[in-house]
Amino acid sequence: MSARFTAIPDGRRFNAPEPALFLPNSRASLEIMKFLLALFFMLASAGGASAADAIAAPADAAVPQTAEQVKLSYAPLVKEIAPAVVNIYTRRTVQGRVLNPFMDDPFFAPFFEQFSPMRERVESSLGSGFIVDKDGLVVTNAHVIRDAEEIMAVLSDGREFEAEQVLIDNASDVGLLRLKGNTGDLPVAHLAPSEALEVGDLVIAIGNPFGVGQTVTSGIVSALARSNTDINDYDFFIQTDAAINPGNSGGPLVSMDGGVVGVNSAIYSRSGGSLGIGFAVPAEMVQAVISAEKSGQVSARGVVRPWLGFSAQNITSDIANSMGLDRPRGALVSDVFVGGPADEAGLKRGDVIAAINGRAIRDADELKFRIATIPLGDRAQIKISRDGKEQDITFTASPPPEIPSRDPVTIDGRNPFSGATFINVSPAVIEELGILNMEDGVVVSEVEAGSSAARIGLREGDGIIAIGNKHISSTRQIKGRMEAASAQNRWVITLRRRGRDQTLILR
Repeated sequence: MSARFTAIPDGRRFNAPEPALFLPNSRASLEIMKFLLALFFMLASAGGASAADAIAAPADAAVPQTAEQVKLSYAPLVKEIAPAVVNIYTRRTVQGRVLNPFMDDPFFAPFFEQFSPMRERVESSLGSGFIVDKDGLVVTNAHVIRDAEEIMAVLSDGREFEAEQVLIDNASDVGLLRLKGNTGDLPVAHLAPSEALEVGDLVIAIGNPFGVGQTVTSGIVSALARSNTDINDYDFFIQTDAAINPGNSGGPLVSMDGGVVGVNSAIYSRSGGSLGIGFAVPAEMVQAVISAEKSGQVSARGVVRPWLGFSAQNITSDIANSMGLDRPRGALVSDVFVGGPADEAGLKRGDVIAAINGRAIRDADELKFRIATIPLGDRAQIKISRDGKEQDITFTASPPPEIPSRDPVTIDGRNPFSGATFINVSPAVIEELGILNMEDGVVVSEVEAGSSAARIGLREGDGIIAIGNKHISSTRQIKGRMEAASAQNRWVITLRRRGRDQTLILR
């Protein structure tokens, strides 16, 4: 008998035998079939009862008698939530060069790029959102309102309001708007903890797909704590099969008790339409963003989140076996920042983080999400396993320090970095930009559109490791290194992007 490999959701794995096959042409099978037929006719003829009567139905089963018993509808839930859902329309001005057929040719492109005129055009987009307080605060996605110059919010009752940006938190892809003018009495949707959800629970999604108008779709919770999506910095989502399409972004994902448990943010699609795989930012992250805005714990780039001063990685099956764990679950502390809160609290490299504030931790992504939702100043209790023994460690959530200072430097002139701004790496910068595998050095904080730096593909968050094979440790060294490379008319640049190094050679 052959064997097959079987995985169990909690991480355990077993070798399981293939199921036995039923062979209807065997002698034993024919005897069983004869017995079953004889039993059926015996039950059918006993006392004039039918075969269906012999299989007794539950005593409380009955044919529906009223319209209420027949009708199963989401209408009451929709009537409660839909008035607080808004359609969002944005406009922004973008610049672009006039397209030319020679622009794709490597020989002619530099010439036509230099002399092709720049033209402005107005770009419109749409999305969804929902009102969370009587003052007109609206929750949506950051990508819906980012760079918007005009924002209009339309309620389901037809009222239209201009809106202004309150906060754009790119790390979580959550944005906040405020309705302007005399808003009057506004309907409100209430956030509810997604922790109460279970896979298989019914949910509905409300939004403005493709701009057709407010639309309601239904489905179930397909998965919780979904990661490995690379949608935002906190890769931790509710997955649903409720139809979500372009324009639904920012709309609410609603549970059956009427609470908003998530903000619909992204879909997996090959065609641009729904394939039944949608992702929503959990309500806990949304509440953390709202609370941070009200308490002033924000910066120009979004929410200022706690820094505990350590990094962690997922526990693989091999790591679990080597540490004597019964399954690969939790997060393994891989590094501790000297002098940080974790170091002062006694956390050590090799500790396994099992829970934070009483909530079990599946992996490093969930740990990062949980920490990001802790308000600054609050105390966090972390349960760890060290040498097979459990213990609790308590931290105070504090903002990351800016040591060293940023010392921004913007490059101009005729060189590949022209139009880029560089800053020194610090814990605050690492948290803000989501930088991987860089504890010090220099990173790109901004790239001017259409600049030389933009044309060579430089991005925000790129680390500059070396120029001309000489290490870069601070922004003060950038200009000197660039001048030396310019004299040779040859630039050898080592970048670190999302934790991986790559070398560019430019002439």
